[in-house]
Amino acid sequence: MSYKPNDHYARKAKEENFVARSVYKLEEIDSKFRIIKSDDYVLDLGASPGSWMQYASNKVGGKGTVLGIDLKPININYHNTICVQGDMNDLNMEELLTKYKINRPFDAVISDMAPNTSGNKFVDQCRSYDLCVIAFNTAQKFLKPNGNFVCKIFDGEDAMPFRDELKKHFKEVSILRPKSVQSSSKEMFLIAKGFNGSHIINPK
Repeated sequence: MSYKPNDHYARKAKEENFVARSVYKLEEIDSKFRIIKSDDYVLDLGASPGSWMQYASNKVGGKGTVLGIDLKPININYHNTICVQGDMNDLNMEELLTKYKINRPFDAVISDMAPNTSGNKFVDQCRSYDLCVIAFNTAQKFLKPNGNFVCKIFDGEDAMPFRDELKKHFKEVSILRPKSVQSSSKEMFLIAKGFNGSHIINPK
């Protein structure tokens, strides 16, 4: 993580020993919506470089577990974290959970996945939506009843329909653009609480 010296959140992350400034997005989300609790099992998608895992590890404590997955390496090594480098399109989650002896549903599925930006706003928004669908399809399989889901989505024509779809599956759904999101970014976060199950969404 390269820190821009004029970026308040980057300086703060460095001072507080977090690997990325993105930790403050999750911190604000969790402060407002209480997504992660002590003893929780958390699945973190798009986890690299690992600041969300650092935050979640501290929140879940000694009896909790944080499983982080990303295409890129995740350099986090705490007693209650598991880091996996891989593509969500290719991973066999059942085999992965068996390998790491995770035999219960997750209390929270959180996703900071984002596409490599192309410079084409429409293309980037579509790719962001597709990643949200992957995250939610994963949550529907492995999230416990009444569990919580967070995902990053780029603001665009798919964002509100996706929010409305989440409302069919959760008791409450909110949107937040955290203060630490850079002004040039189109990203925002959907926070869904109280999972009630149901069918899988298929990507476009």
